[in-house]
Order: sequence, then structure tokens, then C-alpha cells
Amino acid sequence: MSVPQLSDEQRGEEILSVFDTAFGELLAADPAAFRVKFRKMAASAFAFYRGTACLFYHDLAAQSPGGDGARAAAGPYLDERTSRVWIHGDLHAENFGTYMDSNGRLIFNVNDFDEAYVGPFTWDVKRFAASVALVGYAKALGDRQITELVSVYAHAYRERVHALATGAKSDEVPPFTLDTAEGPLLDALRDARSLTRFGLLESMTEIRDFERRFAPGGGSVELDAATRYKVLAAFDGYLETLPESSLARPDSYRVKDVVGRRGIGIGSAGLPSYNILLEGNSDALENDVVIYIKQAQTPAVSRHVTDRAIRGYFAHEGHRTVISQRALQAHADPWLGWTELDGAGQLVAEVSPYAVDLDWGDIDDPEEIAQVVADLGRATAAMHAAADDQSGESLVPFSTERAIDAAIAADEEGFAPMLTDFAHTYAARAREDHRIFVDLFRNGRIPGL
Repeated sequence: MSVPQLSDEQRGEEILSVFDTAFGELLAADPAAFRVKFRKMAASAFAFYRGTACLFYHDLAAQSPGGDGARAAAGPYLDERTSRVWIHGDLHAENFGTYMDSNGRLIFNVNDFDEAYVGPFTWDVKRFAASVALVGYAKALGDRQITELVSVYAHAYRERVHALATGAKSDEVPPFTLDTAEGPLLDALRDARSLTRFGLLESMTEIRDFERRFAPGGGSVELDAATRYKVLAAFDGYLETLPESSLARPDSYRVKDVVGRRGIGIGSAGLPSYNILLEGNSDALENDVVIYIKQAQTPAVSRHVTDRAIRGYFAHEGHRTVISQRALQAHADPWLGWTELDGAGQLVAEVSPYAVDLDWGDIDDPEEIAQVVADLGRATAAMHAAADDQSGESLVPFSTERAIDAAIAADEEGFAPMLTDFAHTYAARAREDHRIFVDLFRNGRIPGL
């Protein structure tokens, strides 16, 4: 990837323009939320990279033939099929963790599907590769070590795609569970297993008059009657989007309490969000369930994918997020659904008691980092393979693993070097952009803040 030689001033103006397109309306509606978001992004180059998928795809589109994104799907390993794969959209080293699937199994896998869309599979692996370079740099690894790590990821991804494409049995390509995971992935699963629903409820709720209610404080916001009514009406719409298997016990969906919520992460600044407390699968107070309703956002990648059939497939962004997650994640959260509120699409899912994100803080040994990166390559391949003609959706009507396998096979030797070259170049760009962004922010040059 060649990077245009812009002055700091020119690049700063470019960053501000991209931010205005991606965040402008939300920032104007809630400047305080974006001050918090941007301070988190200022903490490190990786934090900045996490919060700027919009800038990443802007840069990819600018480097495509034509330079305007119209042919952004052109490039190595991309053809009519591999440019139309369901992708995560914000794949980086910290978007992995644990969840309890609909079969009651603890799984370590990709998480956070807010940016999911249909596009070139290389965009996911490039975004991840650059994040590995940023992690490696932050841990003072040399360029050769970073090259090796990205190569490990590329080879693990390629091997798993090939295994899936050639009909590997399930026991040959198992998901990461308590029985199959190793190292930091197994540590995360064991941490998740030690958590309890009761512990989550204790942190968010209290018992009043023999019934559980949300506790005041801790980011919860009491709602007025009109807002509460709108949220409950949206909840009724959500119930219609759940699979029949999720509705086995109607009492599970009895609402006990509703609150607004604040402080929900770098990617969700300015988006309205609510928590709803439900009865759960029994009358016992320790089995209550907390779900959240969050306004879904426009995925950054969608601004650079021009196929109208993709955009037309989704009723709204909440529908897109859920359909994409169900396609990409086998046996997804049984509480996952969508609804509308104030005319905007909403994502609905459980506040899981069993969610533990991969913690890179103590992963410092290069061999251990390589083991983790290889596992994440396999997880990426399994995710791309899940969302195809077997997913129950008609948007991607072919075997993605076979399409990707064939594309990589056409230039087997070039795949890892493509990713390593991109990783080094874009990680350097992200570090410079982070420095420019901090200067813009601290000197009051971001409009609206």
C-alpha cells in the first residue's frame, strides 16, 4: 500500500473531513460523549486505530483504482465472489473474546459485529494484520518479529480456509472451547466460566419489595414515562424477530425494569442505549436476564461498497447488524434480535455474564503472541466460512471458503507478503495519524468539541 505524502496539516484536514462524515451528526447531538471517546482514542495508537475504522476504509478506497472507492473491491485475491463475502468490518486484535452460545457452550471467537457488512475478505485480514503490527510495536518487537507474526496469521488463516474448503470434519477444525483452546484463549474461557449471572445482577441491580430492579448510579439513567413507553413498544417489536426456539417460555420476557445507559465503549459514542431487566428462564431472582437496546450505526465499510443489492437487503442498521452476526457467528446469542425506536434501527442482545475479552496486557513472549495470532487466524477463517450459502441467508449464495481458497491458491506465495507489507505500512500511518489527531484534539481543532 502506497501512502500519499501529505503534510501534517493536510493529513489533519483529511482526518477531520472523514470524522465529519462518520461522526458529524452524532457528535453534534452529544459532544460530551465524543470528548470521552476521543480521550480514549488519544491514549495510544492502537486505541486510535480501534476507533477509526472510518479512516481505515477511506484510505483503502483512496488507494483503489480510481481513488474514489467506486472500484475499492479491486485488488489481489479479489474477484466477483471474494469481493462479496460477509466480513466483520472492524477486525482487530482486541475484537475477540468469550460468549455462551445457544447450546450452552462457552466459545472463544470473534466478537462485536457492529461494523459487519458484505465486502472483500481481504479488508478484514488487512485490518487485523495492521493491528498486529501496532500491538507488536507497542510491545517493542522488531520489524522482523512483526513480519513473522503477520505471516503466522496469514498461514493459519490460509490453512484453515483450505481445510474447510476441502471438507475437513468438525473434529479437525473445532471451535475454541474449554476442551480445545490453549494458552491465553483457554485462560479467557476459564475466567468466563468463573463468572456467574448472579455476579452480573449484583453489579447492576438490587432487590426492592421482593423484586429485582436496576440500582441507581453506575451509568444507569432513569427514564421519563414517555421514553419508557417508547422503549417498551420497541421491545414488543423485538420479540417478533426472535427465533421460535427462543420463545419456549413466554414468562422469560416479562419486563421488570427499564433504564437508559451511558458509557458503552469507543465505538458507540452518542448512540442512545437502554437496559431492560427480564424474568429469565425461571421465577428465581438469580435467573433474571439483562438485555440492551442500542441504536445501530452505519458501518464504515458500507460507504465504500457500491452494490445496491447489499444495502437493499437490510431493513435498517439494527437488522443488518443482527443478520450479519447470525451469519458470521455459529449458534449466536439466543437473545439477539432487532427493533426500531424513533425511526432508527436498534440492535438488541443480552448483557452477557460470560463475556471476557482477550487481554493482551500480559501476552508479551513472542512465542506466546505467535500462538495467539495463529489461533485468531483460524478463528477469522472459520468466521468467513460460516457466512455463506449454508447460513440461511441468500445474500452470499456460494461457498465462501471455496471461493477464498481458490483465490489464494492462484498466488499462494504472495498472500503472506501482501499482508506483511500492508501491516507495516498502515501501522506506521496509524501511529502518525494518532500523533496528528492528539495535536488536533488538544489544541481545540475538532469542530463541535
